[in-house]
Amino acid sequence: MRKIFTCIVCPNGCEIEVDLDNDKIIKIEGATCKKGKEYVNQELTNPQRNIATSVKVINGDLEIVSVRLSNSIPKNKIFDVMNEVKNTKVDAPVKIGDVIKPNILNLGVDLIATKNIDFA
Repeated sequence: MRKIFTCIVCPNGCEIEVDLDNDKIIKIEGATCKKGKEYVNQELTNPQRNIATSVKVINGDLEIVSVRLSNSIPKNKIFDVMNEVKNTKVDAPVKIGDVIKPNILNLGVDLIATKNIDFA
């Protein structure tokens, strides 16, 4: 079986073709660096994603603050994490790097502010 991936590790966006036999990699073509091969292997065994979104701010000069995860999470947990995030509110002030929600869903990653928000 042949699968085609577009690598998202760097801006090159290599199109990587992988030949599989019983879910084992037989051949990889199109990866211009080692990171592409590692990406394909991870996508086949344990796909990971990162999330950048926003949460509501109470009494802030802006109504929302941008946030991101401190590390990637299993792809199959994205909707669980987003359900947790959509119910999250934070009191102003907020500083870049503040942990808004530690160890979200016990995944070992924190929800971190990426913008400063002052009092209204």
